[in-house]
Amino acid sequence: MLQFQLELLFQINGIGSSSGLIHQDNSLFIISDNSSFLYKYNIKEKELHKIKLFENSQENIPKKDKFDFESITKKGNKFYIFGSGSTSNRNKRISYDFTSTAIEDKDLSAIYGKLKETASISDADLNIEGALFHNEKWHLFQRGNGAQSKNGIFILNKEGNYIRFFPIPLPKIQNIEATFTDAILVDDKIYFLAAVENTTSTYEDGEVFGSFIGALALDTFEVAFTQKISETHKFEGLTLYTHSKEKIEFLLCEDKDTEALETDIYKLTLDLK
Repeated sequence: MLQFQLELLFQINGIGSSSGLIHQDNSLFIISDNSSFLYKYNIKEKELHKIKLFENSQENIPKKDKFDFESITKKGNKFYIFGSGSTSNRNKRISYDFTSTAIEDKDLSAIYGKLKETASISDADLNIEGALFHNEKWHLFQRGNGAQSKNGIFILNKEGNYIRFFPIPLPKIQNIEATFTDAILVDDKIYFLAAVENTTSTYEDGEVFGSFIGALALDTFEVAFTQKISETHKFEGLTLYTHSKEKIEFLLCEDKDTEALETDIYKLTLDLK
């Protein structure tokens, strides 16, 4: 069993249903699955800023209308934000250039269609919840909490004409398998979060049975370890905080599946000795 410590670090008022985050220059950039803003929180000053991703950006968007932004990752001087693909209006990818503040959006419907075809996933079961870019290829993490239970990683090039799917088995709680909720690259390992939720729908929420932290080998995607870190939280965002030979610290955010505009930020410390 891996030694770990999980602690509530602080709470941010003004953000609800947080689903991904990036730590950069003493700030957190946070997305929400029912908002069309990108949020920037200055940790030292405790100040929150909203960045409009659209002219009419909104918060607490109704479930049937929301873009369901579940993944955020950094590539070059841009953040890339991905919709989950779980319904037809959740196929957008937004890029935000944090040097020029330029924003671009791209419709991924065609590429998401190829993902479903490659892995034989139905329209209702695609659910992208993590993303990273490595070796000139996108790694998109499919949360297999739909009826088909296909949990794994899509590898694709920037043009979307090379796609492979790698199924990843994860631990179970009460006979329900954990499914990816986020992933990041640290050195030669992919660290990931996975949650256990009592549902067979990518659309409807269910009772939460817990969350895991884990790691995959970058070259083979073999599971290096998994560790249950909570029996009650559905952690959906993971970012590196500090890293040394002795320990690694992450910041986590939680989706409480409510309309409350508040987000708890947790620090997770893993002992690497």
